[in-house]
Amino acid sequence: MSDIIQLLPDSVANQIAAGEVVQRPASAVKELIENAIDAGADRIKLILKDAGKTLIQVIDNGCGMSVTDARICFERHATSKIRKAEDLFAIRTMGFRGEAMASIAAIAQVELKTKRVEDELGTVVQIEGSKVINQFPEALANGTSISVKNLFYNIPARRNFLKSNSVEMRHIIEEFQRIALAYPNIFLSMHSDNNELFHLSAGSLKQRIVHLFGNNYNQKLVPVEEETTIINIQGFVGKPEYAKKTRGEQFFFVNKRFIRDHYLNHAVMNAYEEILAGETFPLYVLFIDIDPAKIDINVHPTKTEIKYEDDKSIYAILRSAVKRSLGRYNITPSLDFDQETSFSDMISSKPLEEIQFPTITFNPNFNPFEVDGEGNSINKYKSGDSYARGIDRKIGIPENWDSLYQIAEQEEAVQLPLLPVEEIEADDDIKATVAESRKLFFQIHNQYIVSQIHSGLMLIDQQAAHERILFEQYKAHLDDNKGSSQQSLFPSTIELSSADFELMNDLLPELRSLGFQLRPFGKTTYVIEGIPADLGNNVNETKVVEQLLEDFKNNKAELKLDKRDNLARSLAKSSAIKTGTPLDNDSMSDLIDRLFACESPNISIYGKPTIITITLQELMDKFGKI
Repeated sequence: MSDIIQLLPDSVANQIAAGEVVQRPASAVKELIENAIDAGADRIKLILKDAGKTLIQVIDNGCGMSVTDARICFERHATSKIRKAEDLFAIRTMGFRGEAMASIAAIAQVELKTKRVEDELGTVVQIEGSKVINQFPEALANGTSISVKNLFYNIPARRNFLKSNSVEMRHIIEEFQRIALAYPNIFLSMHSDNNELFHLSAGSLKQRIVHLFGNNYNQKLVPVEEETTIINIQGFVGKPEYAKKTRGEQFFFVNKRFIRDHYLNHAVMNAYEEILAGETFPLYVLFIDIDPAKIDINVHPTKTEIKYEDDKSIYAILRSAVKRSLGRYNITPSLDFDQETSFSDMISSKPLEEIQFPTITFNPNFNPFEVDGEGNSINKYKSGDSYARGIDRKIGIPENWDSLYQIAEQEEAVQLPLLPVEEIEADDDIKATVAESRKLFFQIHNQYIVSQIHSGLMLIDQQAAHERILFEQYKAHLDDNKGSSQQSLFPSTIELSSADFELMNDLLPELRSLGFQLRPFGKTTYVIEGIPADLGNNVNETKVVEQLLEDFKNNKAELKLDKRDNLARSLAKSSAIKTGTPLDNDSMSDLIDRLFACESPNISIYGKPTIITITLQELMDKFGKI
């Protein structure tokens, strides 16, 4: 039998490596910008076409490469950062394995232009599918410019799996933001289809955060700084009142390398314990500086995971640093032993002689047991009789004082017959009263609706029921494009992050089908000119759109829904009546009628029951009856 094991050709091996390193255009953007940073550049420009599918170009003013380096950098495992195995544990650069350039060149048409300061001429290298097509000298500016054209052109299956331009653009923006946060001292710009999306001047970390996410973030930040013998921590965390329902702006950097770490995230969330609203996530941008010998960054192809030598100590230090910063800036509750601040509001600034103290007057001749000749009480308590309570209204007692006596003034309850209407031998008025009582619904803790049915009783979750009704309604609007809109008297504007702006662009046709009237205004701003008519009049249009985007991202991360289902679900959740909302009988009756008109009335949009029935037999069992 002949030998069957063979070495793969370099081009095939590079394509396999590309599957790990370059998963989408955003991966190539990340690798190219990191190489520019390692080259010492302080000005980097990113140019994109068709969300990186047609063109990704990175231009920097770094050290450049020689003729030989320009050619060998496309070879697999060619790197300038490692010479021996021990160097793996002293890495402070971004790239180090020498796979990025070879992987990109295997699946795209690449043109590299580079020149060192000491050279008179630069070098141009053109590669297609790992094959060098041309190399020649040319007069160039100092630094490097690399163009990646037609990504995955020779792997059609991989190219077909790429998402829409708006989705791929959001991934590119996320990678760009991470690098921009890690290096606020570097000028970065980003152009997409001849439009400049970012123009980030070199500055401080706080300035970079504000430039990336918007001016309103300036008031949301709390600085964190801690120095220990194990690690140094610096950065910012968000105030708890600005926490969101999605894990949007949460960034960890270890030695300026972005990482994902659930263990460290738990440390931060633990620091927010008891001051954060349920199911919300705070903003944080935190940098951890640690000895490279105490970590291993070569544990994941994308280098976003790290192993630590002493992770428990890092957890404790990080938690304490965040908690101390929140307390230092009066975010967490604190007790002043000199004066409890809650008492300060009770102290009036008026002079003592201007304060009017309440007085009590009474009738010394009042006898509550006095009766007339027929034995009836003369001094019966009445809500309008102030002397009967010994109180003079003229001294400024609040009008709602009478609420303490409303129980005594309640009308006596009428016991209705417990027989069917047709079996009652009474006049028509009583029959009508009993028939009407069958349409009565009751609320339990402003959360559940109770209704009597033939076999027992029925409990309905009012929020889940309304979400189901709205979900099916919005799905219908998306299918027939007939969502009615309510024009705003005064249009409002909403400023979004760049990623959310791209998300809004992607959702715009569906949002208009639902009844939203939106139009872009500037680079990251939308004007809200109308909202769906069924959302009501007294709503904050900006908050509706913000909550819709947050719910959409949250559903996408957890449920993996398609866009239309996700959008209908998100808007239904945002606009449904909430637990704790009181409803009158007509509102409850209308809600139940609309629920039973749905295709799936028994199941909520999250797969949980909306209706629970309790039979008479179950009630009898509870009471121990046979």
